[in-house]
Amino acid sequence: MMNTDYIQIASYASKAPSGHNTQPWKFHIAASTITIIPNLEVALPVVDSDNRELFISLGCAVENLLISASHFGYTAHIIECSRQGITAELTKTEAMIEDALFSQIEKRQTNRSIFNRKKISDEVLKQLQTIRKENSVQFYFAEMGTPFANIITECIMKGNETQMNDTLFKKELLSWMRFNRKQVEATLDGLCYQVFGNPPLPTILARPIVNQFLKPKVQSKSDKKKIETSSHFVVCTTQKNTIEEWVNLGRTLQRFLLNITEMGISYAFLNQPCEVTKLVLTLQEELPINREYPTLIIRIGYANPVPYSPRKKIESLLV
Repeated sequence: MMNTDYIQIASYASKAPSGHNTQPWKFHIAASTITIIPNLEVALPVVDSDNRELFISLGCAVENLLISASHFGYTAHIIECSRQGITAELTKTEAMIEDALFSQIEKRQTNRSIFNRKKISDEVLKQLQTIRKENSVQFYFAEMGTPFANIITECIMKGNETQMNDTLFKKELLSWMRFNRKQVEATLDGLCYQVFGNPPLPTILARPIVNQFLKPKVQSKSDKKKIETSSHFVVCTTQKNTIEEWVNLGRTLQRFLLNITEMGISYAFLNQPCEVTKLVLTLQEELPINREYPTLIIRIGYANPVPYSPRKKIESLLV
């Protein structure tokens, strides 16, 4: 019989962020291990052609797993990390101290709304910069309005130009949009109309309407407003752009997101420049990031909460 603690731990692991809310993971539970397996059936071959963002998401799930294992009275450590999956070994213990971030796992949310322009204090920034990072991972902070941030903003706009003129990119994006409650309940994944503050619409009407907004100028106007009301960019980098580093980045990222959730700080991703090769090279050359690989870009600040994205039930994710 399957260990019920392990099922609950896997359930918390599955509450990690993922591109387009694809939730690209399955879980294999054995006597003393939980393996997080990449679900390539929901990969994003256009926007994430090398599955980099997918493996970062798996790293986020790994961190949730390790944090939640302590809550249920286990020590856990990774014993394997490959393209086939990431395996954690769990050992029951009486001496564990629960990770304080556990309570933030269900509260964390990506907030794509306009923020309230309030700046994050220097004291809080210093705290954020001390969050523990895994090997070969670094985070760089850029205050909005500085030359550092302006370069990032310009690259985001160029990324919109490339992506919103790409028919395959838009087709893939539209395929993950959920325009009404019926769609949400049928899939329990994807980009739900509620998280964008949109009203529910019949799919036959919604697709052509939304398609009209998927244009470079429209997207850039929206992104500029969101950037202007945020406090800082955070550029997440790796050294060699390998699977192990992607998983490490995911682990560090999840730790960071849970910490800022606890602090009442909101965040959203603006990864366009990291998804267009020529813009990656521009960021490497022009940003003060020691020529490391710019892997993710986040905007952070303060905002009202938004509705949560739908989530698949753990039973459907077990193999």
